[in-house]
Amino acid sequence: MKKLIIRGGRVVDPYSGTDEKLDILIQDGRVRKLEKKLDAGLREAKTIDARGKIVAPGFIDLHTHLREPGREDKETILTGTKAACHGGFTSVLCMPNTTPPIDDESVVRFVIRQQEQAGFARVYAVGAITKGLAGRELTEIGHLVGAGVVAISDDGNSLMNSELMRRALEYATMFGIPIISHCEDVSLTAAGVMNEGYYSTLFGMRGAPAVAEQVMVARDIILAEYTRAHIHITHVSSKGSVELIRRAKERGVRVTSDTAPHYFTLNDSMLRDYNPNLKINPPLRSLEDVEAIKDGLKAGTIDAIATDHAPHTQAEKEVEFDAAPSGIVGLETALGLVLKELVEPGVLSLPDAIRKLTFSPAEIVNLPGGRLQKGSPADITVFDPRPTWVCEPSDFLSKSKNSPFKGWTLRGKVECVLVGGNPVIEDGEVTSSTA
Repeated sequence: MKKLIIRGGRVVDPYSGTDEKLDILIQDGRVRKLEKKLDAGLREAKTIDARGKIVAPGFIDLHTHLREPGREDKETILTGTKAACHGGFTSVLCMPNTTPPIDDESVVRFVIRQQEQAGFARVYAVGAITKGLAGRELTEIGHLVGAGVVAISDDGNSLMNSELMRRALEYATMFGIPIISHCEDVSLTAAGVMNEGYYSTLFGMRGAPAVAEQVMVARDIILAEYTRAHIHITHVSSKGSVELIRRAKERGVRVTSDTAPHYFTLNDSMLRDYNPNLKINPPLRSLEDVEAIKDGLKAGTIDAIATDHAPHTQAEKEVEFDAAPSGIVGLETALGLVLKELVEPGVLSLPDAIRKLTFSPAEIVNLPGGRLQKGSPADITVFDPRPTWVCEPSDFLSKSKNSPFKGWTLRGKVECVLVGGNPVIEDGEVTSSTA
């Protein structure tokens, strides 16, 4: 592969603590040198001018729904990974609630093959905990790991059976992977469609209380402590959950967590227009919960920021609020919301925000990316944090457009994305794939 040089950018690598202007030499898909001024005699090398830009490890999304196989009308691995790169993500973890679910080796191999053919962001499969996501019988976890899964989860289907969760944690520990847990006591949420509280009463909608999340967070922490396993709590949305995770970490429990941009950006008062694009699971919480999520990010209780990218068709979302499916697309708005809602107000420094999008997710699931060092994979995102832009979902590369951020002014533009040293985004536009 030809040599490539990224010149003059502010290199921010939270893993090594690097935050300075450097040139980066890339060859054979890996970072070869990081120096203040690389030899100008490298004339055969392609050059990317990153002056005034941030050069970071490629973003890693711990929670993406790519819908393939089964619902290619919503998203495909090709369109989803292209959207990921457009948003600065070079790796995504695809959740197992596809049709059929990722509960055996053949589906894992299918996902990997589709990603290789697409050639954009790397896709890491998350296997199902139970067969058919039914919560009754464990999958062949060892076979799934052998086929390539990096974690297991019944995401979207909370595993209510505590004995099964215990055994799953024990098996996951044997194979060195975490369980990603969607925490919801479905007996408490029942037919709830929004957060239970003042606004659910005011708007006349059935409520799902925050304690439904917290009860399961507490259970999973207790089981992880008992089995000495690694539990990862995904899309944390409530103040009580943040507090439970904080206390568990203080006790030395192997618990990590993520939240999504909508949980530090939106709140339940915004549902007054009954916009189906605001229907998500867990539901949008109160302003107090939003502030607690920000505090959890700042304190390090919440380790990572994931998108929970959940594409749905226009027809599915253009119905009554109660009847609409839960979920929003998030790959192409994540950076803009992080910069606008966390970095600009000073909740997180820029290096801390980048850490929650790069090295922390890589560390949680033991991925090789998330850092910029000599020898590391050349998965790199170059972005300019200064420009503002108006969110228009029709411009998304995702197949689905179900975003509540239409018309919002966001900050930051992804300029260039490399996957394995190959530029797939240049000047903010898709150029080619690595396939």
